[in-house]
Amino acid sequence: MAKILIGFMGSGKSTIARLLDENFIDMDAMITQKIGMPIADFFAEKGEAAFRKIEAETLAELAHSNRVIATGGGVVTSPANREILAGNPETIYLKADFDTLYRRISEDQANVRPLFVNNSKEDFKAIFDGRQALYEDAATIIIDVTNKTPQEIVEEIG
Repeated sequence: MAKILIGFMGSGKSTIARLLDENFIDMDAMITQKIGMPIADFFAEKGEAAFRKIEAETLAELAHSNRVIATGGGVVTSPANREILAGNPETIYLKADFDTLYRRISEDQANVRPLFVNNSKEDFKAIFDGRQALYEDAATIIIDVTNKTPQEIVEEIG
């Protein structure tokens, strides 16, 4: 089965996935290729429901592979996705506290995250808070990544 990494933006999903397998699958990149446009543009044009449908189809397809998969931070907002994730033996939630993630995201010049730049810190915290139980319910393994190096996290995953 797949090793599926979930967690809020800035938790290190892509970094850890790359260390686990240099040929990991970045689900958002795969979806971007499928839809032929940036996800933010697709959201604006077709809406979140249309995006979540494609995301669920992609997740269902990938969950049956033997690959390492880095998901988008919002993958857990869909009940269908949570069911797929919870049924996968290695759905790994990379958990960190809000202040750590906020600092990482604000210092990350390489990735512009619309959800971050288009919301106040309070609204962003509300999104974070709203997703915590969803991540925990979908995960089969929870790893607190706060104050750990990527190598320490990879060693913990095993």
